[in-house]
Amino acid sequence: MQIFIEKDYDAMSVKAFEVIKEVISANPNAVLGLATGSSPIGLYKEMVKDHKENGTSYKNVKSVNLDEYVGLGEGDDQSYVTFMRENLFNHVDIDLSNTRLPNGKASDLQKECDDYNAYLDSLQIDVQVLGIGSNGHIGFNEPGTAFDSVTHIVDLTENTIKDNSRLFNSIDEVPKQALSMGIANIMKAKLIILVASGKNKADAIKKTVRGKVSEEVPASILQRHDNVILICDKEAASSIL
Repeated sequence: MQIFIEKDYDAMSVKAFEVIKEVISANPNAVLGLATGSSPIGLYKEMVKDHKENGTSYKNVKSVNLDEYVGLGEGDDQSYVTFMRENLFNHVDIDLSNTRLPNGKASDLQKECDDYNAYLDSLQIDVQVLGIGSNGHIGFNEPGTAFDSVTHIVDLTENTIKDNSRLFNSIDEVPKQALSMGIANIMKAKLIILVASGKNKADAIKKTVRGKVSEEVPASILQRHDNVILICDKEAASSIL
């Protein structure tokens, strides 16, 4: 695992962008695994800025997202499809037909998970972007999730619901379930970039980097991947300095 400790969130975002830019430059047909939440927003801003200033093209890129809330999807302000469009897709030349997220509004959620897994199996993700929860979750793979899990329906923990409530008008509006890529799906990516910012992530980063590999800390499995880049600010790295 390569570890880069940057001075702040903005520097972390620039470093993550540099890695993504290298992937796109080497392979204009790359498959990007994308994440939502506050951690990658700065990365996406850098991608948009570079596209507008330097013309880096995403027209042949495909993307897949880690997760989506159950009950939310196209047209919902708090859905992850809306998040991706507002923060990235609407501002670069990516073909929306080449982007895919789990459909949280599917009438048959298990079939949606099965279909998403089949789609993931048809691809090779070149680089997977991850954030990390304060409890060590990646995607919505909560503590206790099996390392061999694939896309599945998740009952969100109180900790995750509380963490995500900052993005809603009230905690009562936060969905209680999500569809998430499994850990096995994530581990198939050629390269994984984990970005983390803030003091509240410090303990999770310490357990991810130095702790025992355990399903109680889902991100700890990244110790067993051959090509992981951890990029964090000084606060998130404070327990490993």
